[in-house]
Amino acid sequence: MPKKRSGGGLTGTQQAAKFLGVSVLAGAVLAGIALPAFGVLGLAAKGTVEGFDEIPANLKTPPLSQRTTILDKDGGPIATVYSRDRTVVPLTDISPYMQKAIVAIEDSRFYEHGAVDLKGVLRAANRNAQSGGVSQGASTLTQQYVKNVFVEEAGDDPDKVAQATQQTIGRKIRELKFAIQVEEELGKKKILENYLNITFFGQQAYGIEAASHRYFSKSAKDLKLEEAALLAGLVQSPSRYDPVNDREEATKRRNTVIQRMADVKDISQAEADRAKNTEIALKVSTPKNGCITAVKGAGFFCDYVRKVFLTDSAFGKTQEDRAKVWNQGGLTIRTTLDPQAQESAQESIKNHVYKTDEVATALSIVEPGTGKVLAMGQSRPYGGGKNETYMNLSVDEEMGGGAGYQPGSTFKPIVAAAALEQGIQPTQSYPSPYQMDYPSPVQTCKGPWTDQGVPVENENETEVGPYGMKEATAKSVNTYYVQLISQIGVCPVTELARKMGVERANGKPIDQVPSITLGTQEMSPLTMASGYATFANRGTYCTPIAIESITGPNGKELDVPKSTCSRAMSEKTADTINTLLEGVVEDGTGQEAGLGSRPSAGKTGTTDFRLAAWFVGYTPNMAGAVWVGDPQHKKKMVDITIGGQYHDKVFGGAVPGPIWRDAMSGALDGKEAPAFNTINIPNPEKDKGDRDEDRDRDRDKPGNDNGGNGNGGGDNRGDNGDQDPGNGDSDGDNPFPGFPGTFG
Repeated sequence: MPKKRSGGGLTGTQQAAKFLGVSVLAGAVLAGIALPAFGVLGLAAKGTVEGFDEIPANLKTPPLSQRTTILDKDGGPIATVYSRDRTVVPLTDISPYMQKAIVAIEDSRFYEHGAVDLKGVLRAANRNAQSGGVSQGASTLTQQYVKNVFVEEAGDDPDKVAQATQQTIGRKIRELKFAIQVEEELGKKKILENYLNITFFGQQAYGIEAASHRYFSKSAKDLKLEEAALLAGLVQSPSRYDPVNDREEATKRRNTVIQRMADVKDISQAEADRAKNTEIALKVSTPKNGCITAVKGAGFFCDYVRKVFLTDSAFGKTQEDRAKVWNQGGLTIRTTLDPQAQESAQESIKNHVYKTDEVATALSIVEPGTGKVLAMGQSRPYGGGKNETYMNLSVDEEMGGGAGYQPGSTFKPIVAAAALEQGIQPTQSYPSPYQMDYPSPVQTCKGPWTDQGVPVENENETEVGPYGMKEATAKSVNTYYVQLISQIGVCPVTELARKMGVERANGKPIDQVPSITLGTQEMSPLTMASGYATFANRGTYCTPIAIESITGPNGKELDVPKSTCSRAMSEKTADTINTLLEGVVEDGTGQEAGLGSRPSAGKTGTTDFRLAAWFVGYTPNMAGAVWVGDPQHKKKMVDITIGGQYHDKVFGGAVPGPIWRDAMSGALDGKEAPAFNTINIPNPEKDKGDRDEDRDRDRDKPGNDNGGNGNGGGDNRGDNGDQDPGNGDSDGDNPFPGFPGTFG
């Protein structure tokens, strides 16, 4: 009985002898001898080697992980993403020098033997026995290919990779059986093609095409002799022979490959000598992987596309299924991104808010009627460096964003639309004093809200009604909108918001409290842009989409979810809102956002403590939302410099408005300028006579010192259920601390 080491394992000589016995059996199999007759040799011993017959007969080859290309709507590249940088190419697109070099150095008898090279096995076993260890392997290219398949299947799981590469007799036997199958089914040329496409060449390059581009910036079909030899030499140890980090060691290895090619008569000795005397001439390309490489500041849109893929059941039943498809890659994803709109949005952001500013901005543009996301950008670039972030400030929390931001008075048009849907006329007038208490009780979906003595005020003391809906919207009169939601109730407002896709960024339902009329519930810019697109589309809401089409690695089109459009309100209601919001831009709080002769509509919003300021606007063919503020909800935008310009107080019309104007102007340049369908809304008679029309018409202009605060801004909003109006703390400007006061 053979002696064992103290640890229980066989000695190096005994291991070599056992390996030799297994290899001889492999040769016997190739010769047509039935393997089970040799079971007495211990091949099926439990704990040592899997029973040969118990090994599955078919090698399940996983699709090779490849790079995925993300394109804009015109087919221009946005970014390349991959788990493994690989581009699969046929053998005909691989240089003959490369084919010969890899065979010469890794398995020179490749075309002469079967799955196992018996001569090589005997040679390796003899040398390993003499050395007392494993100094030389005997794997053929076919066996190496099978091992690479195991590694590919393991993915990025370190435990599975270790199992796939462990130096055990069991793995060798398993590798052997699959190698026999592969030889029978594929043939030599296909095995060589598969091997060259699956093998790792270092520098994040998997497969010969990616390696050729990484080291020489050229296709594999154009590799010269000395270049092919260098790449073939990397396979044995990509880190040791890396020409980028160790030119001398790489040159030695390359020359070994070249000489081997001459020894097996693939090239002449003269060719070999010339090639060996040629200095390595690298033309290294930097790995470009992930959304951080996106052009035109589209990193956040790129990441949004990834999130859409990973969360939509259309791309796989489970999260794991979808992640597997994404990581395997090889996809060509054409998105909805409009390069003109994206470039204009990013240029406007850059001109108005610096990445080093104390506050940030985010902007999203969508297409009414289709839901297509045309642009998405923000002032803090995509990345992990200083003044950079991976948080997408334009989207909801589940899509990579934060908990959202209070939209302030930009929510008021939704309240107005809900009132119109309930039969309220646009001429509806309310006293609208400068200060008042919330009317109580107010009906909600859950019953009456009954808090007493909860005060609210307008931005300016001069804003005293009565007002009709048109003037109240243009001036963003808080006390008008408090009375409006009190008359119709909270439930119609939240129901209409849901139909318009306007939901809280954190996924929670909108609180059933009357203060929602002042925009106390946190939303994302993409949500607000999509919601306002409903107005532009005359009352029909379309869910936002970012993906137009996907082509798989096999060239087949994948099913891609389309936007779902549904009527949220009547055309008459939408036309009325469009008329109201045109007035905001023409002579209300949003004058600085106007697009000149092009018809546009929109609404400003400024929240409590001036933690956030908004402009959400649209034309009949584009809708966009701009938010400016502190993502951490801490910095008040008072006495602040943004984009190199000082502001004593920030208003929705003064900072977000111009960002929206410049972004939309460039995005719409050269496109048609259709008009809105509008209606005539007469101003109601006023009991106190005509007021000075020039008095504080635009409260959102910079330098206005009459402003106060905005929405309730604390995390305690809605903590008391239906009895909580959604109040926040006062910032000191408000003589009635503790009540909400958003302003235009």
